Amino acid sequence: MAKNLSKIAKVKKIKYFLISFVDLFGILRSKLVPTEAIREMQKNGAGFAGFATWLDMSPADTDMFAIPDPDSLIQLPWNKEVGWLASDLWMGGKPVKASPRVMLKEQIAKLNKKELQMKSGVECEYFLISQDGSSVADLRDTQSKPCYDQSALMRRYDLIKEICNAMIQMGWHPYQNDHEDANGQFEMNWDYDDCLITADRHVFFKYMVKSLAEKHGLRATFMPKPFSNLTGNGCHAHVSLWNNDKNKFLDTGDKLGISKLAYNFLGGVMNLAQPLSAFFNPTINSYRRINAPPTKSGATWSPSSISYTGNNRTHMIRVPDAGRFELRLMDGSSNPYLLQAGIIAAGLHGLNNKINPGEALTCNMYTDYKNYPNLKKLPNEIEDALNFLQNSKELKEAFGDDVITSYIKLKNIEIKDFNKEEKFDKKSSVTHWEKNSTLDC
Repeated sequence: MAKNLSKIAKVKKIKYFLISFVDLFGILRSKLVPTEAIREMQKNGAGFAGFATWLDMSPADTDMFAIPDPDSLIQLPWNKEVGWLASDLWMGGKPVKASPRVMLKEQIAKLNKKELQMKSGVECEYFLISQDGSSVADLRDTQSKPCYDQSALMRRYDLIKEICNAMIQMGWHPYQNDHEDANGQFEMNWDYDDCLITADRHVFFKYMVKSLAEKHGLRATFMPKPFSNLTGNGCHAHVSLWNNDKNKFLDTGDKLGISKLAYNFLGGVMNLAQPLSAFFNPTINSYRRINAPPTKSGATWSPSSISYTGNNRTHMIRVPDAGRFELRLMDGSSNPYLLQAGIIAAGLHGLNNKINPGEALTCNMYTDYKNYPNLKKLPNEIEDALNFLQNSKELKEAFGDDVITSYIKLKNIEIKDFNKEEKFDKKSSVTHWEKNSTLDC
C-alpha cells in the first residue's frame, strides 16, 4: 500500500506540499498544495498545462497531472512546514512518455527484466557567484590552483555546514565537502543508491543548494561554464549493476576489478556517447566545457575523446576502484533523470549486443590524444550532438521516436533564439544570453 501523505503530514506537522516535476530541459516545476488537499492530489495528481513548460505540447492539449511519489517525500530541512515530492506526469489516463522521470522508470523496468538494478552516485559541482553572475562571490579566492584550498573552503563554512547537515538529517550519508578546481567552485558528495533515488536526490540537491545560498546572501550556479578561464561544472556519475546484494560489476580477478558484464555495459555507453551528449551536455554553454582549451589551473578536467582507463582522470570513463566506473561526460546542466536514463539505455545496448570496449588506455589523454587518431571525438557544439541524436536508431528505439523528435525540436527553438543575438565561439567570453539562460539551470 502507498504511504498516506495526509497521515504523514499530521505526524510530521507538514502544512504544505510542493508537488514537483522536471521538464525535458531539467527545469523544476511545482505547485504548492495545502495539506488539506493532499489526499485528492495523491490520488489524481496536480494539474498543469504542458505547453507552459519545456514539453512538446500545444495550448489545446488537455491538462497533464503530476502524480506524487510518496516514497520521494523530503521535508525541507530549512522549512519543516513544507514537504517536497517528486512526481510522474500523466495525461489522458496514461504516463507522459516525454516526462523525464517516466523515461527513467521505463529504462529501470527494462533493466529489471534482466534481474539487474543500477546503483549510482553523482558528483554535483557548483559555483558560488555574485548576484549578477559576473564574478565569483569570494574576491579573495584567486589562486591559480585553488583545488582543496582550506581557507576558501572555510570562508563558506556556514553555508556548507547547513547543506551538509541537511543531507545528514535526510539520511543521505554525505561523506566529504571540498573546494574544487575553479575559484569559487565547490563539491559535496553523498552515498550512492538506487538510480531513481539518486535522481530524485540530485533534483532536490540543486534546489537546496540554490535556496540555502540565497538564504546566506549568495547565488549558486550549476552552469557548465560560467567563466571561460575557469574549470567548468561537471556532474560525474559512478555506476554499478546489482542483483539483490551482489555487485555484478565486481570481478576481483580482472586487472581493473570489473566483470565482463561491466565491460559490455561500459562499451554501450562509449558506443552511444556522441548522441548521448545531447542529454548529458544539453545546453549551448555545455560545449565551452567539452573540447575546451586549458583553463587557469592548467586542465579542464573534462573529456574530449571517447576512451576509458583505470584510475586516470583525463579519459571520459575511468575505473577508480573495483566494481564500478565513473562517467565524466555530464555537466551541471544535465537533467538528473535523463542522466540516469541515458546511462541505462546505452548500457543495455552494450549488454544486448555484448559490445567490447577494447583495451583500456593509460596515457594522459589531454596531451597524447594525437597518438590515437582513430578514437571517436565528442561533439564540438550542441548542433553536432543533436545531429548525432537525430541519427541514433538505438536511442530512438530506447526512448521512442516521438520523444527524441520532441526533444530535438525544443532544443532547436532554443538554438534559434540564441542565434538571433549571439554567435557561439569557444575562444570568446561567455555571452550574456548564455548567462541569462543557464545560470539557474
